[in-house]
Amino acid sequence: MILTVTLNTALDITYRVPALVPATTHRVGEVIERPGGKGLNVARVLSALGHESVVTGFAGGRTGDVLRELLAGSGGGPGAASPGPVDALVPIAGATRRTVAVVDRTTGTTTQLNEPGPTVSTAEWAAFLTGYDRLLTGADAVALCGSLPPGIHVGAYAELIRRARGAGVPVLLDTGGEPLRRGIAARPDLVKPNAVELAGLTGARDPLPAALDTRRRGAHCVIASLGADGLLAVTPDGVWQAAPPVAARGNPTGAGDSAVAGLLSGLVEGLAWPARLTRAVALATATVLAPAAGEFDARSYEELLPRVAVTERRTA
Repeated sequence: MILTVTLNTALDITYRVPALVPATTHRVGEVIERPGGKGLNVARVLSALGHESVVTGFAGGRTGDVLRELLAGSGGGPGAASPGPVDALVPIAGATRRTVAVVDRTTGTTTQLNEPGPTVSTAEWAAFLTGYDRLLTGADAVALCGSLPPGIHVGAYAELIRRARGAGVPVLLDTGGEPLRRGIAARPDLVKPNAVELAGLTGARDPLPAALDTRRRGAHCVIASLGADGLLAVTPDGVWQAAPPVAARGNPTGAGDSAVAGLLSGLVEGLAWPARLTRAVALATATVLAPAAGEFDARSYEELLPRVAVTERRTA
């Protein structure tokens, strides 16, 4: 089982309009709602790939109820060898946030509006930790994903990494800012920052030296997201860059989460790094091409998979 943690879950709402024009009224041609937050997106893709996945974090209020109803009916997707993610979310008093993606059908660009999330109490955090420790006993890997909601201390991910390491479970961290900095010091097995997050962490604008510096700070492996240029992996076994074969236009929401699912599934399957990166890049690109946030286009994924280019990089 692969466990994903989303402390700041969201109800993802996608609006598709003919063209997005500021300060005007729009007629929305299509509305799609999905249970969201980075870890939920990761779990949904893992299920579609045939892996058992469990989601934990927080959900509350009417929005949280809708999220859990949608999660229960999400399934593993067409042809999946596993059912949808198992709901182990912790109920809270505050209302789960919403994120709104407005897709311009003319340009293919997306405008994103993200609410901050509910405040989590000390008692709610303690209840989460109890459940987290229990879930770790059956996990093959764990992903810690996304922002921290109000009320959660900035070292929360570092605490969760130490608990996972104590249980002997490989852990991937995908967050930014000070939670990323403190999490890296707790020595996660993988981190997946983007180029901007790496620059903020290390001061280096070039992703390669920035990723090397991040490894020295405590991360065992660093997978840097380079946007349209794919992924850069700095590992004890070598350094590789994987690039998509096409420049994808569409909704990028969830693309990085699909990449995380590719990396985690490759980890538990024991794939070599080039194969893990190939899967991650193909999934991320297929997610951009999908009509709904946080999902991937299965046909595009199968077509892209053999066309991803992986090259070994020199560090000196």
